[in-house]
Amino acid sequence: MLKGFKEFIMRGNVVDLAVAVVIGTAFGAIVTALVEGLINPLVAAIFGKADISKVWNFDVNGAHFSIGKILQAGLNFLFVAAAVYFFIVMPLNKLAERRKRGQEPEPAPLTTDQELLTEIRDLLSARR
Repeated sequence: MLKGFKEFIMRGNVVDLAVAVVIGTAFGAIVTALVEGLINPLVAAIFGKADISKVWNFDVNGAHFSIGKILQAGLNFLFVAAAVYFFIVMPLNKLAERRKRGQEPEPAPLTTDQELLTEIRDLLSARR
């Protein structure tokens, strides 16, 4: 039972997932700092509120609605997605492109003439 657990833990994808969670948490702190240190002050300068989550709040029959919280969550998502794309996905795609350029491209399919010449060559080499 312990052997199977050890094999499960030592699989590459489990370790990769653990690393991704740790890196994601650390990266989340960077994005949070960006939002709190740059975006929220910018919103405060434009709207006169401390952050966008306090914008467009209203009450109807004792129920509190906060459009700003939805907008803040959307902006946070966009910032995280943009950061992941520009700092992780795009560089990895460029690296894959560079590696692919180092490989030879697949040969084009042979024309009828080339197939016929190849067949003749093979027949002549078999006669020797």
